Amino acid sequence: MQNICAIKPNKSPASRRLLVLFILLLTVSACVDSKVYDWQDKTSNEHYSDSYNVDENVIDNKPSYGFYKIKKIYDGDTVELENGKKIRFLGLNTPEIKHRDNDAEAGGEEAKAWLQGKLEHAKVRLEFDVERTDKYGRTLAYLVTDKNENINVALVKEGLATVSIFPPNLRYVNQLVDAGNQAEHAHIGIWALPDYAPMAINTLTEAGHSGWARWVGKVIEIRTTPKYIFLVFSDNFDARIERQWLSLFPNVETYLGKTVEVRGWLNKRKKHFSVLVRHPSAIK
Repeated sequence: MQNICAIKPNKSPASRRLLVLFILLLTVSACVDSKVYDWQDKTSNEHYSDSYNVDENVIDNKPSYGFYKIKKIYDGDTVELENGKKIRFLGLNTPEIKHRDNDAEAGGEEAKAWLQGKLEHAKVRLEFDVERTDKYGRTLAYLVTDKNENINVALVKEGLATVSIFPPNLRYVNQLVDAGNQAEHAHIGIWALPDYAPMAINTLTEAGHSGWARWVGKVIEIRTTPKYIFLVFSDNFDARIERQWLSLFPNVETYLGKTVEVRGWLNKRKKHFSVLVRHPSAIK
């Protein structure tokens, strides 16, 4: 019997489109493999199949995601869907709210309240990036409402969240960075709070600093290791860039001798502080 999931179409564009649609529907119910492939042979004839061939392209036939109601809002960047799935928003970070013995960070309750108001009567769908879960088992996603509003971008645009890009998750990087720049230039949300004003690196004490912060200083040296590029600001402070994401950055030599701002969380080892910079948007 002929494999009906591997058929050679004629050259009519309309016929090819109809055949692709037919195959996509057919594979859901009749084919074991959930992927459909297309490729061209040496005579430029186009083929479609559910079997792998050299130089194939994958046609994505995954179904679109449905809409969900929100069951619980933990804070400004983490929610739980009605099906029990816990979602951590991609591309941003909101200040912490009060939990256990930790006090709320400035702007944390405001971000949560805004999210509650926005999602109270809304339904959302999930859009994914390269990584689907984080180390805590939470689903990583962008939330889009039934009115087609990207909640991740909206939080940043309202000045309620900072941009926090974790490569390789770059799907909405341009929109997030643009939204962050708009909010910062307009001095709205957290950008109007003294808690998030830039701090000079030479004012950092041994006590360090908790939470996301902005640090300003002059890059006096660039050091390299097999894993990192270090922008050195002083004997006890540097910013490190992972080599695997170096292609996202401009030539790091352009930072040398310049006063720049680095954004992120401090890591402390003995008396030395370091900020992991994952994306060039964290260097101003």
